Amino acid sequence: MPRPLPSLNALLAFEAAARLGSVSKAAVELHVTHGAVSRHIRSLEEELGLALFQRQGRGLALTPAGQRLRDTSTAAFAQLRDTVESLRPEAGHTPFVLGCPVSLLARWMIPRLERLMADLPDLDLHLRPQEAPFDDALGGLDAAVLAGEAPWPASWHVRPLLRERIGPVVSPEFAKARRLIGRPPEVILELPLLHTQSRPRVWSSWAQAIGMVPAQLSMAQGYPHLYHLIEAAVAGRGLAMAPEPLVADDLASGRLVAPWGFVDSSAQWVLATPSRMPAERSEALARWLKTEFNRHAE
Repeated sequence: MPRPLPSLNALLAFEAAARLGSVSKAAVELHVTHGAVSRHIRSLEEELGLALFQRQGRGLALTPAGQRLRDTSTAAFAQLRDTVESLRPEAGHTPFVLGCPVSLLARWMIPRLERLMADLPDLDLHLRPQEAPFDDALGGLDAAVLAGEAPWPASWHVRPLLRERIGPVVSPEFAKARRLIGRPPEVILELPLLHTQSRPRVWSSWAQAIGMVPAQLSMAQGYPHLYHLIEAAVAGRGLAMAPEPLVADDLASGRLVAPWGFVDSSAQWVLATPSRMPAERSEALARWLKTEFNRHAE
């Protein structure tokens, strides 16, 4: 006689892969290997006697049976998680895991961590660096702070913190830095413009915002991440396009200068939390982040 329910681990693996649309992302969320998720899904399909996924190009697509099981299992697990969370007597004091892009973590969050701990002593904050884009489930996170544009995933609750402002920055030690002071921004056409692979269009966006023709710009050395880009600017390698919060401390200390200031971009800094999480759990952190992000803009 077949079991009333398949293995819970198999159902968890299937639900995560179906919700995230990826076996790899499911493995990261569940803290297991890619192979373990694949084996659980395969055993579930064998027990049910039908296919739940089918190959579609390089990815996976749910079969009609898979869609039905995904809808039911996602709702059931969400309800189960919410109930368990509400039963924990110390739910308000469990670690709060905040995901941050590596550049924000290194250049903005860590320098302010002591003040954050002093202002929010009851928040047991665990910071998690993130290089890849955040997934729709914010897997393994209680919240994420990031810069981006709407539309946001429907599974997120998003609190705006600050309109993103961007501008060219350069080290005062850069050989040609003195030529920039008091001159129009068109002078950058003569200078090496550093760029990052993570935001390839940011120079073009800035040029359009100030009335320049983006096609006139000539890119120099590229860097894989924003953190490396800003460090290259500090080292005097050329001009970098940077978000204002990430260079605010360098501007204040004189390590960098912003010859033409900053302009609004189309992005916003936001705090995103899973929609299923009670809003009050992240409310204090959201207020603190908004205050800190706006501090340099005053």
